[in-house]
Amino acid sequence: MCTVTFVPLGDKNFVLTSNRDVSWKRAPASSPQIHKEHGVDLLYPRDEEAGGTWIGSSYDSRLLCLLNGGFENHERKLPYRKSRGLIVTELLAAKELSKALEYADLEDIEPFTLVTVEWKDELELGEFVWDGKQKHRKMVPIAPQIWSSSTLFDPKMRDKRELWFEEWKRQGDMSPESILEFHKTAGQGDDNVGVVLKRRQVGTVSVTQFIREETTNFLYEPISSLNQESEK
Repeated sequence: MCTVTFVPLGDKNFVLTSNRDVSWKRAPASSPQIHKEHGVDLLYPRDEEAGGTWIGSSYDSRLLCLLNGGFENHERKLPYRKSRGLIVTELLAAKELSKALEYADLEDIEPFTLVTVEWKDELELGEFVWDGKQKHRKMVPIAPQIWSSSTLFDPKMRDKRELWFEEWKRQGDMSPESILEFHKTAGQGDDNVGVVLKRRQVGTVSVTQFIREETTNFLYEPISSLNQESEK
C-alpha cells in the first residue's frame, strides 16, 4: 500500500509490484484467491481486518493498486464511512472504470491514491487521487514509474526513493526478478525510508507482484521476519 512500481515489458505486458506497509498489530492478509464480488470474479489478497484489498485484478483486463494518502499527508478524521480496500473491490468489479471513478461516492472516505492499469484494447496506466475533497485523475506515460505513500514519506523521503529507482533503471535489467529485488533491498540499512520499511509502529509486511506476460502470475510474499525483528 505504500511503495508501488510499474515496469512495462513490451506490447501489453508489464509488471507491477507493491510493498504493503501497515501497523505491526494489523491482522495478516490472506494470499491471493478468487473472490466473487458483485457477480464478478476478482483475484486479490484479502485484508482480513477491514475486508477488501490493496491490490487486485479482474478478468476484464484490469489491475488496481492502492496507496494510503493523496498528494500530502493528512490529519485522520475517524471514523470513516468505509474502508478504502472495499472501494478497490467495487472499482475492480465495475463494468467501466472511468465511469465508476467519476460517479464513486467518496464522501467521508480517507484520502488515497490508486494506480490503475488496463490492457483490454491497449495498455493504459493511470493515477487517481482522492484528497478528501476532490477527485484527480490523469493518465501516466507507459514507462517505469514509482509511487510512495504520502502518509509515511515526506517530499524529501520520496525524492530519495526516486533516486534509488533511477539508479535501479540505469543498471538496465527490467525483469520481474530484478524489480522484485529492488523492492526487497533498495535503501537497505535505512529503516526509516528504505523500500522495506521498518519503524517502531509500522513497516513492510508483504510484497505483492503482478506479472503479465505470456501467462499471468500473481506473487505474494509475506515478510513476517520484519515483524519479529521490530519487537526485539
